[in-house]
Amino acid sequence: MKPLTLEEAHTWYQDTDAVHNFDHILRVYNMALRLAKAEGADMEIVRAAALLHDSQGSDPGSASGRLEHHQASAKFATAVLAKKGWQQERIDAVVHCILAHRFRNPAEKPATLEAQIIFDADKLDALGAVGAARVLAYAALAGTPFYEEPSAQFLETGKEIEGETHSAYHEHLFKLRKLRDRMHTPSARAIADERLAYLDEFFERMIAEWQGEK
Repeated sequence: MKPLTLEEAHTWYQDTDAVHNFDHILRVYNMALRLAKAEGADMEIVRAAALLHDSQGSDPGSASGRLEHHQASAKFATAVLAKKGWQQERIDAVVHCILAHRFRNPAEKPATLEAQIIFDADKLDALGAVGAARVLAYAALAGTPFYEEPSAQFLETGKEIEGETHSAYHEHLFKLRKLRDRMHTPSARAIADERLAYLDEFFERMIAEWQGEK
């Protein structure tokens, strides 16, 4: 059984967008290893899943690609690991991590410690200073504004009214502010507390500048 290398993984992310590029993979990889060490997880499974979790379909201009990227990445991971001689049981463990890492995937929840760590490490990259940069970059790539005042309906239900644009601030309210409570490991939740506080302060400042108050 041959291990994956960072050099090999880099080749899988040559044509990805700026939000899900190899820099994102390295940050998730490093955080996942930190969490795995703290929580006592299988390091080999975590390493492989972190490197492969966004290997396919990371293009914000393609809604269907992002919706299905976890499935495409899981299929790609199966082929890569089988070629390296991994046992099917360990391939399945990596595949589960990849399928369960997506925030908007109610069909498969992280059922193993390793899957929980990949979920948490990936979501931590959406918080803090890096999270602020990523959500704005994604909005720019997708052609949506950084800020638009949310409707009362969106604030209550998370669903836009007709004609309402899903801005970066909408994403902050709909997804980013909920990430901490969705995390599984104590180590990740402790890190998320500080990162979420920073992100809240960032959007408060951005809105104040947007409205000419700062």
